[in-house]
Amino acid sequence: MIEIVPPGTNIDFLRLRKPAIAISLVVIGIGLASLIMKGGPNYGIDFAGGLQLNMRANPDVSISEVRDAVADLGVGEVQVQAFESQKGEYLLRVAAAEEEDLTGGVAAKLKERLRERFGARGYEEMRTELVGPRVGQDLRRRAILAVTLSTLAMGVYIALRFDRRFGIGAAIALFHDVLVTVGALSLWEIEIDLTIIAALLTIVGYSVNDTVVISDRIRENLMGSKRPELGPIINRSINETLSRTILTTGATMLVVISLFLVGGTVIHGFAFALIVGFVSGVYSTVFIAAPLVEWLEPGRSVAA
Repeated sequence: MIEIVPPGTNIDFLRLRKPAIAISLVVIGIGLASLIMKGGPNYGIDFAGGLQLNMRANPDVSISEVRDAVADLGVGEVQVQAFESQKGEYLLRVAAAEEEDLTGGVAAKLKERLRERFGARGYEEMRTELVGPRVGQDLRRRAILAVTLSTLAMGVYIALRFDRRFGIGAAIALFHDVLVTVGALSLWEIEIDLTIIAALLTIVGYSVNDTVVISDRIRENLMGSKRPELGPIINRSINETLSRTILTTGATMLVVISLFLVGGTVIHGFAFALIVGFVSGVYSTVFIAAPLVEWLEPGRSVAA
């Protein structure tokens, strides 16, 4: 394997745990403050309920023309978003308080107005999604439950696979990654929809992978040591797996950054969440999960 980190490197990661945890608390605090100031997460149609229409017209149709066309429909605020990668393609969103409003006049009025204004300019309805408010609330509840249970399940798995200390450290680190990602989404005003939930679940699975690798190396080094001292062995184990962590995360980040840059508006939020979550995952494994293992039961060996 390519050794990016020279053999024998001995960075004292545990010595940096206090400033690292302080940085994490500040980052999470900023994210939570943003959520509180904005009245909670910015839920998309999937969770808030409403109508979403994807339309396409000639490239000379501007976003201001689309906004002017639907401004006086009397169906509430119509949000219009342009696709940077496709000129003339737009995403329109309408929130509705009642499901009957969606299936009744809102969708019909919106489509009729768009055909009237842009029918002669290449108007095409590409996709329409309708989500009732009650369905959106149920999806939101299920999504929160899925992320929470998956995080706890990963912590239980690590605890059973290695030791109770590792399980607690892994669970706290995973919750850290989710909070950092959700806070970043709030700061950048990215809507939370089903694709973002998929990204959060991906982050949980990816982050625990690094934890498994480092935990396994810690256990190996403890078993091979005659007088195991947990602190030095944790540092040694992190240094020994550092090349692998950089290579695997770096390769994954190349793909995710490519998706973010050229994947288009639809996948933009998903890619952004993965970038933040993967970086946070590596950080939390080294500076949160590993130090917690020592802090919980310092100086005691891990069961084989």
